[in-house]
Amino acid sequence: MATSVDSSFSFELPMAGVVSVPASNSSRTTAATLITLATYNERENLPRLVTDILAVAPDVDILVIDDNSPDGTGTWCDEAAAKEPRLRCLHRTGKLGLGTATIAGMRYALEHGYEFVLNMDADFSHQPQYIPALRAGMQPRDGQPEVDVMIGSRYVPGGGVEGWPLRRHMMSRTVNFYARKMLGLNSRDCSGSFRCYRTAVLARLNFDAIISRGYSFQEEVLWHLSRAGARFGESPIVFVDRRYGTSKINGNEAWMALRIIFTLGLRNVFGGLFGRRNA
Repeated sequence: MATSVDSSFSFELPMAGVVSVPASNSSRTTAATLITLATYNERENLPRLVTDILAVAPDVDILVIDDNSPDGTGTWCDEAAAKEPRLRCLHRTGKLGLGTATIAGMRYALEHGYEFVLNMDADFSHQPQYIPALRAGMQPRDGQPEVDVMIGSRYVPGGGVEGWPLRRHMMSRTVNFYARKMLGLNSRDCSGSFRCYRTAVLARLNFDAIISRGYSFQEEVLWHLSRAGARFGESPIVFVDRRYGTSKINGNEAWMALRIIFTLGLRNVFGGLFGRRNA
């Protein structure tokens, strides 16, 4: 689904039910779901993305984790949050990595009493139209066990990718195949970040034990969650390559992911031989 951006776009949000905003010393919120968006230079995308998210999920809160974007993303977010109580912005001092930004969002969700935290990219590659399906997948159905992580998956029937060159397809497929084999993961899409997590299972993790700072975080956190007994589900999405701004992923990120997956794979092997340590 193509999304256009008008540079003159003004901030207007659809009306929704009242959601109380926790004070700085509060540990609870009335919204069950927190949506987290890690940003660096997403000023072109963020205003419309926030509007579209709240149009399909008016009962959520949105946390933007901004790494001191030079283009004014954080400034826009502060100004918008002053008018919209469902939006808030966490400012960081610089580019500290996607993995640490995602962890910051998870910690925030735990500290403020959310039941679910749903992470998505801020560039419209993850379309807000899939949010209801991801959230619905977290609900028990027909006597089946609860799902702890619902993955927006490109690689299950109904999923796909639009706008990638062949090289990017091959890179993604290779990393996913490698992660499944090395880490013993059953999910078809191990590298996508469009996911809904149950905070009760995130509370079992030792975030300080996570070594990834960039895109390999997606595979590593699934590995830690799997070892913690989490149950995964997958819901099809079509990933749409960004229309505006610049992609932050490159070949170096892919190689780093392979190195970290290999390191974790060795821990899998030796953990199986000598007994697992609490990760």
